Amino acid sequence: MAKTDLSPDMAIYRMTNAHIRRGLDALARDDAHIRRALKVAGYPGERRRPGGFRTLIHIIVSQQLSGKAAATIIGRLHAATRPRLTSNAFLKLSDAELRAIGLSGQKMQYGKLLSEAVKARKFRPAALARMSDEQAVETITALKGLGRWSAEMYLMFSLGRADVWPAGDLGVQEGIKRIKGLAERPGEKEMDALGEAWRPHRSALSLFCWHYLDNAPEV
Repeated sequence: MAKTDLSPDMAIYRMTNAHIRRGLDALARDDAHIRRALKVAGYPGERRRPGGFRTLIHIIVSQQLSGKAAATIIGRLHAATRPRLTSNAFLKLSDAELRAIGLSGQKMQYGKLLSEAVKARKFRPAALARMSDEQAVETITALKGLGRWSAEMYLMFSLGRADVWPAGDLGVQEGIKRIKGLAERPGEKEMDALGEAWRPHRSALSLFCWHYLDNAPEV
């Protein structure tokens, strides 16, 4: 596990409505495209998620599924582990029960590995709040089944980190294409280069990209 950074600033949640608005306003002052897009779509709201095992297992379950399908499976999983979805409760479910809930064989494996790591205290979700962004990403992605995108979502919405840039996310790429009026959707390398100009408010801009796609008329 990565060494923790004990700076108290790491634990401050910086993706509240107020932080999001301040970040986007700061970007809009220097970027006419973002300024114009904000006038069209308005501000996104915060999407705070609780931290810990449950959110990470939700991320695993939701991979490559529609929002509706993921919500159905997650609901079944919570019902099967009442009163609370914990690592111990997950490990008590048989393979047959997990299949009936809707988990694929691969997701069953990933869920068990996460649960075992939490139970054995080899992975402590609470420690992520004291790590730098890259340390937290490194620690999460060391778990099989949780890649960089999953780690970035956890950092943004469970830890409230202000400068996460999911450059490989298709929604963020498409949002930047439309906001900036680009001829083609930028790839991950181009997104990384573009994102340098938007530090340290890239989480707010990522959230705005998804919001813009949902709320701005396509031209």
